[in-house]
Amino acid sequence: MVTDLLFYLFSAITVMAAVGVVTSRNQVHSVLFLILAFFNTAALFILLQAELLAALLVIVYMGAVAVLFLFVVMMLDVSFEELRKGMIQHLPLGIFVGVVILAELVVIFSGIHTPHAAGAAAAGISNSQLIGQVMFTQYLLPFEIASFILLVALIGAVVLTHRRRKGVKRQNISEQLARTREQSVALVKVASGQGAQQ
Repeated sequence: MVTDLLFYLFSAITVMAAVGVVTSRNQVHSVLFLILAFFNTAALFILLQAELLAALLVIVYMGAVAVLFLFVVMMLDVSFEELRKGMIQHLPLGIFVGVVILAELVVIFSGIHTPHAAGAAAAGISNSQLIGQVMFTQYLLPFEIASFILLVALIGAVVLTHRRRKGVKRQNISEQLARTREQSVALVKVASGQGAQQ
């Protein structure tokens, strides 16, 4: 009984937070609503005895992705009003994609079956062990392909960050450490009542 009440409570908060992500006019508030939705989803995973997924959601998504979103939104001056100008133009395509995704979810959940979970409960296998067995046996190739794509993206980001561009000042630590006092400090004698001349 208590578990059911907690499930409905966390579900309601998750839905309200998701609505807040979409409808909030302030970008920072949207990211904070997203963090709240992640937290309540992790609580739902704990109620469903999927502790590993809950921990991953808190560590990876709340601790890294959502906080990164928050920093990017606060540091960059992104004009979301400019981005929203073409929303009406692309609204029919967005509705079509949403209907297709909803239809896919209905098809998936109408024929839902969990043979892995039932077998794990019968054999006494933990949630983490079951996910590891399925990921590294049945889904090994997609897992390796996703890992390779993320590795390529990481290398690309590093290459783009460290490329030489004109007009961008770069830090040269060896030159900074080799500077002497005479190169760094200039003593200027200023007459009384006058400012320093540049």
